[in-house]
Amino acid sequence: MKNIVERLLQGDRRALARMVTLIENELPQAHAFLAELHQHSGQAQIIGVTGSPGAGKSTLVTRMVRELRKQDHKVGIIAVDPTSPFSGGAILGDRIRMMELAGDPNVFIRSMASRGHLGGLSTATRDVVRAMDAAGYNPIIIETVGTGQAEVEIMRTAQTVLVTMAPGMGDDIQAIKAGILEIADIFVVSKADKPGADQTAAELTMLLSLDPNRRQSAWRIPVIKTSALKEQGISELITALHKHYAYLKESGQINQRAQRQLHSEIQNLIMQAVAKKLQDQIDPQEWDALIAEVTARKRDPYSVASTLGTRIGLDSTL
Repeated sequence: MKNIVERLLQGDRRALARMVTLIENELPQAHAFLAELHQHSGQAQIIGVTGSPGAGKSTLVTRMVRELRKQDHKVGIIAVDPTSPFSGGAILGDRIRMMELAGDPNVFIRSMASRGHLGGLSTATRDVVRAMDAAGYNPIIIETVGTGQAEVEIMRTAQTVLVTMAPGMGDDIQAIKAGILEIADIFVVSKADKPGADQTAAELTMLLSLDPNRRQSAWRIPVIKTSALKEQGISELITALHKHYAYLKESGQINQRAQRQLHSEIQNLIMQAVAKKLQDQIDPQEWDALIAEVTARKRDPYSVASTLGTRIGLDSTL
């Protein structure tokens, strides 16, 4: 039987599915396989789609993929679902909504649990992106959990970030004022057939024109209205995605973003390794006893952290 890496590099869907399972289950051989795949990755455009719940992200992604397939793109989709509180696995709502794409051999869909990670993206998500990339999928679309810090976290994985919002969602505009403006490469006003779409688009355009950082950028963020019902705006959106990717390459920003993302990823891997070592070496009962002492104000968090850090070989100075 051929090595899973060889088969995956030849575009074998079963090999890719097996690789994703190894990654999700955090099995040791996954790391060795990923090390082999790394040199074959870095070819795909990674698109992040985020926004509040109810903004129509899954429907938008489905329409985007249909348009990309018309252009003969081989598309990977990762739908990051909230973790089920019962099983720890992904709630497959997004995958159900994307079922119309499931029969296409050139579309690979995977739902993944956020597993409680801040921002709704787990380390496994980045690894699955790498595997899809090596298998020849391009672009790869990540639809994130539209809550918490997901909008910020997606910057650490995607090259192009779409922020989606629906008409009449005033909270979205407020969120933009609070900083979401900084991460969007493209804004999408979905459900444009509904009342208020023009107003929402106008408000976004005004906010962008007032942002001093954006005024200095060579990339002008488009605000695109889309309607799944009327098949409106999808072609324009795909064109904007292609233009942004070309801009990143021509400006050299694609390498700058990659370096920032890899720096963050490696840092995160080190933190995870330290946390695992701590978990393996400290008995749960000792944890409980230490927490009780801190709660009772007999000790402080810094001294406990120093004590435990020393035990796993870290500098005791915090």
